Amino acid sequence: MQKKFVFVLVLATLGMLLNACSYLKFPGVYRIAVQQGNIIDQKKVDQLKVGMNKRQVQFVMGSPLLNDAFHEDRWDYIYQLRIGDETLRDRRFSVYFENDQLVRYEGDYEPNDETPEEDTYIEDAKKTEG
Repeated sequence: MQKKFVFVLVLATLGMLLNACSYLKFPGVYRIAVQQGNIIDQKKVDQLKVGMNKRQVQFVMGSPLLNDAFHEDRWDYIYQLRIGDETLRDRRFSVYFENDQLVRYEGDYEPNDETPEEDTYIEDAKKTEG
């Protein structure tokens, strides 16, 4: 009886210790950088002009990640860069069309004349190399 109790106690302790490993971040363990979605940057947004047709927008921005069947005149571009549980970059951008012409766009980027250097994906790549 006592051996059985000790055995169950050891198994329970071992189970809790193994489960705790998923919450700990061990030093020296490599965590892969995961990029998902369309890469969106200021240079692409600056090339957008109201009045462009869908093909021109697709040439500049790429194919949209989400095509909403209920809103065919809205294209959503989403980009996320993560390392482990940490999100380094999360960007969203939407373009709106009427009669196959770009009428407006909104999201994490606004058109401007100067592109800031810190907002480049080369910097993200350097962060992930470690």
